[in-house]
Amino acid sequence: MSIMHHHAILTGMLPRVIATISLASLIVLSLMLVFTSPADAGPFGLLLIFITAYLAFVGVISFFLFGMNRLMVMVASGMTVRKPLTPLPFKRAYYYSTVLAAAPVILIGFQSVQSIGFYEVALVIVFEIVACLYVSRRMK
Repeated sequence: MSIMHHHAILTGMLPRVIATISLASLIVLSLMLVFTSPADAGPFGLLLIFITAYLAFVGVISFFLFGMNRLMVMVASGMTVRKPLTPLPFKRAYYYSTVLAAAPVILIGFQSVQSIGFYEVALVIVFEIVACLYVSRRMK
């Protein structure tokens, strides 16, 4: 098999892998939130909650970005524009989602230590902007 054939197989499998991992993470997260409390979970349980929440957010955000881009491309295709929108590959949506999924987890972490104010939200937004710019530069 050629390298291009392997790449095509892996690219086609990425959405399935992300969906499976996200669904499994959502199930584990739901079970942990229903059957344990943060005080009973201990440090390992809290770590597991943060990891499963992050993985669930990665999947949801990946499919949301991919789907919204496809919708915008379909809507824009009926309009006359100077530069037509190009479809966002799922792999690129996944890269952005790995950065964007950190925001809710960081905010939950902040909330567990202290109350969240404007300053904390602004810091997370600045972090997300810088991280997304970094991802966009690395993808070129």
